[in-house]
Amino acid sequence: MAKKTHEPSDDLPQGSGGETQQRGGPALTTNHGVPVSDNQNSLKAGARGPTLLEDFVLREKIFHFDHERIPERIVHARGTGAHGYFECTEAIPELTRAALLQTKGEKVPVFVRFSTVAGSKGSKDTPRDVRGFAVKFYTTEGNWDLVGNNIPVFFIQDAMKFPDLVHAVKPEADRGFPQAASAHDTFWDFISLMPESMHMIMWAMSDRTLPRSLRMMEGFGVHTFRLVNAEGVAKMVKFHWKPKLGIQSTTWDEAVKISGADPDYHRRDLYEAIMAGNFPEWELGLQVFDEDWADAQPYDVLDATKLIPEEDVPVRIVGRMVLDRYPDNFFAETEQVAFLPSNVVPGIDFSNDPLLQGRLFSYLDTQKSRLGSTNFHQIPINAPKCPMHNFQRDGLMQVMVPKGRANYEPNSLDAAGEDAGPRAVDQGFASVARFAEPATEKRRVRAESFADHFSQARQFFASQTEVEQTHMVAALVFELSKVQLPHVRLRVLAQLQNVDPDLAQRVADGLGAELPPALAPAKPPVDLPPSDALSILKHTPPVTGRCLGVLVTDGADGAMIEALRTDAEAAAATVKIIAAKVGGVTLKGGKRLPADEKIDGAPSVLFDAIALVVSEDGVQPLLGEKAALDFVSDAYAHCKAIGHTAAAGPLLDKVGAAPDGFFCDLAAGTKPLITKLATRHWAREQKVKLPV
Repeated sequence: MAKKTHEPSDDLPQGSGGETQQRGGPALTTNHGVPVSDNQNSLKAGARGPTLLEDFVLREKIFHFDHERIPERIVHARGTGAHGYFECTEAIPELTRAALLQTKGEKVPVFVRFSTVAGSKGSKDTPRDVRGFAVKFYTTEGNWDLVGNNIPVFFIQDAMKFPDLVHAVKPEADRGFPQAASAHDTFWDFISLMPESMHMIMWAMSDRTLPRSLRMMEGFGVHTFRLVNAEGVAKMVKFHWKPKLGIQSTTWDEAVKISGADPDYHRRDLYEAIMAGNFPEWELGLQVFDEDWADAQPYDVLDATKLIPEEDVPVRIVGRMVLDRYPDNFFAETEQVAFLPSNVVPGIDFSNDPLLQGRLFSYLDTQKSRLGSTNFHQIPINAPKCPMHNFQRDGLMQVMVPKGRANYEPNSLDAAGEDAGPRAVDQGFASVARFAEPATEKRRVRAESFADHFSQARQFFASQTEVEQTHMVAALVFELSKVQLPHVRLRVLAQLQNVDPDLAQRVADGLGAELPPALAPAKPPVDLPPSDALSILKHTPPVTGRCLGVLVTDGADGAMIEALRTDAEAAAATVKIIAAKVGGVTLKGGKRLPADEKIDGAPSVLFDAIALVVSEDGVQPLLGEKAALDFVSDAYAHCKAIGHTAAAGPLLDKVGAAPDGFFCDLAAGTKPLITKLATRHWAREQKVKLPV
């Protein structure tokens, strides 16, 4: 019998939105045995309408998913957080009646949690992964949770698919690995069958998923929301967080080595910055538009796999967020904080985005499971900082002590002089009254306007610099090299053909595979103009917040080291002293200089640039010290600036570090090195031939 082959096929059954609708095999059922007709779409009031609560298939699926792990978060388990404040820098009462945006200078407390998505609580900080970016605003009208990511789009269009996505990317069910990694069969099998994911895959394979620091990444609300003003006039909005330190990432080789040198790299970086008074800051920006503009676009703004190019709708800055206090207790605050997309305040409302609609149900349910009680909102980190009154009573871990017998409403107890409790108010939260389209029928369907899965993926790739495109190719080759099922690799290559034929060919060449023909897209992609905002390297970040690693030896020039410190501090950067022994070195003239780190505990991957302040005698022992050689060779391979004294020549020669424009002779001055802290000499990559 001939062995069955698994070539990519373009005859996979598709729904009206281009989603894969597989048939065949045993019937998919609910936990109670009811056959499921559509496992791709939630039940909606019209193709683009809101998701209906009666959808028991969706509710059972997400309910079971939410309770699969206790007490660790199912996703976003590994995270760190900080306290701070949000300040309104431009009042926008014409757009929203939200109290925190009514007056310039208005401040409210915030708590922010950053996280990886796929890994467990005990995994590392630096995998290739999406980063969660969740902000809890403690406003005078209650808590507003803006729960987003560092990428503006997502893998899926409908919440129905979220359990499947996470199951696919988590450690494989039979073997329990790989941890915190997408480079395995089940993830790419899922992705290859979900063309809607290809835009997000471009982002996931870019340097955006290898952030240099949590302080140096953007944040996005992902979904389209609504702003509603005091007159009830609504506009659509996308939320953006813009870091004041700019965007910066590591290379893949750095990320791998950092995870070995310091698996807590990102949380340590955030902690050290805050404790040193270098408070991270972001600007809150809005993309505001109306339904007429939205209807005229070639994509659907309710589709979470799409973004709005900033060239089309510029980001309007309305506030800033500063993180200025680290938690007093990690468990009580960072671990117990509960974010809910359903936490909004008057003046902010939801859209009919089907992924958002599912999240509105899911998060409340999962917090009850994870924190053990319906009273999780009473934990201090979750409690509002404004008055809170309602008739909800009792429950496990109830710590409030309501007085009186008014635990229902309406009541007339006040007629007898008793406390009658709170009442609804005219200015409370109210949803926008109209749907985006008339709800004429109940349908489990994907809107046809969601069917273009490749145009924005193509736009994202075209918007990158050549260096960034090369990094994406290398990432795809690495990930797919870990896939053991040949037909999955081929199907991904076939999908990549629809993004960019040259990209697909380069990945195929890297895999040593024949490039299959493209799979037929549900809707032919179109070429959109490149957007510079989608690239990291088209923008030069400031030196602020970067760290210089200075390798020193006995006999080093103390004045040069002090000059480096002075110039770095003037640029709001930091310096760490590295030596063969943590006790430090004896400088020229006899002064003792303690070290911050021992050389084998502080590889150069932890720093933005390095300086070699060594003496002729002091450099000799380093020539036989592998940690010292790696310190220099890795900095060179990762295209970082290298400052050096003349005595460092033998060390540079031994590792083959050929001088270029990012070598700085410190005898000629220390400032040129400091100016290069936030940038890389990418032309060097082709010389070193290391994985990128």
